[in-house]
Amino acid sequence: MAENQADTAVEEVPPYTVRVEDAGPATKKICVEVPQDYIAGKITEQFKELRQEAYIPGFRRGKVPAHLIQKKFAKDVRDQVKRTIMSECYQNAVEKNDLQVLGEPELTDADKIELKDGEPLNFSFTVEIQPTITLPELKGIKIKKPKIVVTEEHINQAMQNLREQQGKLVPVTDRGVQTKDFLTADVHVKVEGNVLSHQSDTTLVARPGRVAGLMIDDFDKQLEGLKIGEVREVSTKVPEKHPAENLRGKDVKIEVTLKDIKQVDPAIIDEAFLSDLGFANEQELRDALKEQMNERITFDIQGVMRQQVSDYLLEKVQVDLPAKLSTKQTDRVVMRRALDLMQRGVSQERLEANIEKLREGAADESAKELKTFFVLQKLAEETKVEVGEGELNSRIAMIALQRGERPEKVKQQMAKQGNMLSSLFIQLRDEKAIDAVLENAEIEEVEPTDEQKKSVGSSEA
Repeated sequence: MAENQADTAVEEVPPYTVRVEDAGPATKKICVEVPQDYIAGKITEQFKELRQEAYIPGFRRGKVPAHLIQKKFAKDVRDQVKRTIMSECYQNAVEKNDLQVLGEPELTDADKIELKDGEPLNFSFTVEIQPTITLPELKGIKIKKPKIVVTEEHINQAMQNLREQQGKLVPVTDRGVQTKDFLTADVHVKVEGNVLSHQSDTTLVARPGRVAGLMIDDFDKQLEGLKIGEVREVSTKVPEKHPAENLRGKDVKIEVTLKDIKQVDPAIIDEAFLSDLGFANEQELRDALKEQMNERITFDIQGVMRQQVSDYLLEKVQVDLPAKLSTKQTDRVVMRRALDLMQRGVSQERLEANIEKLREGAADESAKELKTFFVLQKLAEETKVEVGEGELNSRIAMIALQRGERPEKVKQQMAKQGNMLSSLFIQLRDEKAIDAVLENAEIEEVEPTDEQKKSVGSSEA
């Protein structure tokens, strides 16, 4: 009869007590008490090991008297035992309570934790954990799909953009500034009459964009007509989410002293131009541009529909986020923004030059991004999607094509850029999970917005 009885595994009870308490949204406080006899045993074990390896002049290795070992290494041994016990208790608490921890634990009064003779060790720490998430019904979500068609007008605009990209800069002396002109100027940035920064012989482009780190939507309009040798002040307001708190909401004057104007002389589409780009005739080029735009439109439309699924989930799902958002989450926001730009063909140089722009408001946005991350992670688990190495390399190849670079070079750049490769993996995982929802959605074709129409044929990210 005994042969038919299954052995019952007895779970080992740790020699210390661990108590887990709620400490706020997605946060736990773990309190630990380690008995004195367990600590003493660990210290004895550590001294025995140390005696086998320790070397003190005048004694052979392994033959040093115990009292000398204790006298010389007492503090080091106690510190090592304390670290070992605390690490062991942390791992045990996490595993036994199935805590999905985010980031590093935060010790309470870390500088006061010490081993005292004849006393137990008491300490506590808090951890942020992944929140519990319940997804709503995912079948039959109503999604609107923009119906965008590439027209000859779009192709003509793309051809003009290409001509300008391949064109030459020629000096302008007989007029003032016009939109798209390339300018050389000295720039003084002033706030409340004080000069904050100065740039000599800097290059500016007369179009909406960033000047001295500030976005100016009507920069070309404010400079219109300015001639070489003249000075003009451009006005703007620092956004409330600007990284520099002392500048937020303030009016800024940017003094521009114009030294030179150049305009783009668009390239002529002739046989040599077409040959350099690898096309036999103009129609082949137009067909290639149309194909490229259709691919881009398909990608963008899929992105619009994915965003609707994401918005639906964020609206329907309640997520209790940890009170403290770590730098890691803020960095994830920056990496996501950088990936979006890379996939639109932005060069590495422009990406690095605008990294601070990508960080603007990232901390404020990280709460929403963090909620999105947790919800889509849960969605990926439930839809059982996986991302293979081939899919990762395929997306890198697409990015490389958009940027006109080799895939291996782009992959190396992404590997150097912190968590960008892992961010790309998460992005692909999220896309596949959302696409699984879209397969069962109710999709309605609708007219595109003015912004979506305008983006067709545009070469600028």
